[in-house]
Amino acid sequence: MKNVLDPSKEIIKHQGVLINDSTPVEVAKDKGNYLRGTLVDTFADQITGSIPAEDTYLLKFHGTYQQDDRDQRIVRQEKKLEPAYSFMIRVRIPGGDLTSDAWLALDAISDEYGNKDFKLTTRQAVQFHGIIKFDLKQTIKAMDKALLDSIAGCGDVNRNVMCDPDPTQSKIHAQVFPWAKKISEHLLPKSRAYHEIWLDEGNGEGKKQVNAPEPEETVEPLYGKLYLPKKFKIGIAIPPNNDSDIYTNDVGIVAIVKDEVLQGFNIAVGGGLAMTFGRTETYPRLATDIAYVKPEQLLEVVTTIVEIQRDYGDRTDRSQARLKYTIDRMGLDTFQTMLIERLGYELDAPKPVEFKTSADNFGWHKATNDKWHLLCFVEHGRVQNVEGSQQKQALKEIAELGVCKFRLTGNQHVLLVDVDENDKDKIEAIFSKYGLSADASHLSGLRRNAIACVALNTCPLAMAEAERYLPSLITKIEPILEKNGLINDEIKFRMTGCPNGCGRSVMGEIGFIGKSLGRYNVYLGSSHQGDRLSKLYKENLDEKQILEEMDLLLTDYANNRNKDEHFGDYVIRAEYVKATTQGLDFHD
Repeated sequence: MKNVLDPSKEIIKHQGVLINDSTPVEVAKDKGNYLRGTLVDTFADQITGSIPAEDTYLLKFHGTYQQDDRDQRIVRQEKKLEPAYSFMIRVRIPGGDLTSDAWLALDAISDEYGNKDFKLTTRQAVQFHGIIKFDLKQTIKAMDKALLDSIAGCGDVNRNVMCDPDPTQSKIHAQVFPWAKKISEHLLPKSRAYHEIWLDEGNGEGKKQVNAPEPEETVEPLYGKLYLPKKFKIGIAIPPNNDSDIYTNDVGIVAIVKDEVLQGFNIAVGGGLAMTFGRTETYPRLATDIAYVKPEQLLEVVTTIVEIQRDYGDRTDRSQARLKYTIDRMGLDTFQTMLIERLGYELDAPKPVEFKTSADNFGWHKATNDKWHLLCFVEHGRVQNVEGSQQKQALKEIAELGVCKFRLTGNQHVLLVDVDENDKDKIEAIFSKYGLSADASHLSGLRRNAIACVALNTCPLAMAEAERYLPSLITKIEPILEKNGLINDEIKFRMTGCPNGCGRSVMGEIGFIGKSLGRYNVYLGSSHQGDRLSKLYKENLDEKQILEEMDLLLTDYANNRNKDEHFGDYVIRAEYVKATTQGLDFHD
């Protein structure tokens, strides 16, 4: 393993105050009075559709990013207009758990304030795009009326906690699922800034409370005034399914089961997928299994891991600020020793587990409560009405029936649960009314297993298309699959518009990361079950080159694979790329 981290950086405990060389984000948090900043005055400003940089940093903690329509940039520049600014709101939904009423609220909010669609994310959350500055407050109020919020949807705190979305699958799922909400609620910021600014908690518009400083131990006993060095992600999985891709999280939690009773959890630490092109000291990393804990220990252990990252994470370089770098700088042994010392008790070794897949299982399935659930395909998570597909309207009408609940998967699809036998036909009839299939059996295995981030036209970090391009690319690859007898093969396919990892490209058996407009780096070799990274195969390919490579690779796979051998395993065996499980080996 080649250590590419800066060895000159000392591992020094942070004391909760600004240090030399703190990043601008740290300065903004320090001045921000527990996430308030000048947001009230900023959103009262009618002159511009944008907000100052310092407030954009704090706004993320409220679940919102400032963006602009990049398709309009040049035209607006020529007309001497400011960019077409808008805001993205990410709704926090632990475990992807929604009622029918909540789904209807999401539908209505997207119509009234957004782009008339919404995005199901790879972390079981929902994103609204296209919210203009002067509608943001009303949008959040509408969410609140539906018992939804965006607190900690973004920002340097723990984000949406993932879990297998259907607690009715088994007794074990019912025992494990509540932990997603427990952990999410436990790690939420305690500042009332969100409620004051957007929901008018306090005096009038909240200005009295907004400007009133509060003692740190009262406001943020866990996070402190500077919160974490960067975002923090937690996922829970129940073997043999790894649908939460738990090894991509800062903390991955694996349920350990015996005789249909939850015994405890394995804890894995240090996952994260973001990297920066040209900087080998940044890399994706899979979480490392470090311990087994009993259910009654789980909250304390997770909280203590968060505290270590709070105290020792890098606050001078945000590209080095995630837990994965903290662990690799100090060493895993040192991290484990520190964790045990803080807990005051020893931890057991992790138990053996086996994952078989990280994919979704589409179609109708009977649950343990004798009701049915239906996993519906949503291409790249975009719930919309477009020519030839009125999926958003169909799902709205299903929600209006009130015969099911909605659950979001980490692969950007939606699960309808708790459906009575007599109501199945009603749901099927609505899909048929709009010419839609209730399952995904008519789609290629590649399309069923594809994920894409938003990328252009709204993400400011995107270097290339992803969501708007991947469907057409798959259409061009499908004839290659057809001629090779692979049309139904389950191959994990991923595309992101930049190397920040939102679409989990390096967890794809085939992954694309945008390098520039129309050009992508190609990564191969992740495992189907999500316990191996992919590896760079070819750089900076255009579409013609991509299709040539897909023809070569898929034809070879079809002709030479072993029985039941997944594509990711084959390209390792055929030595197209080296097997990679350690982040520090990623660039070798």
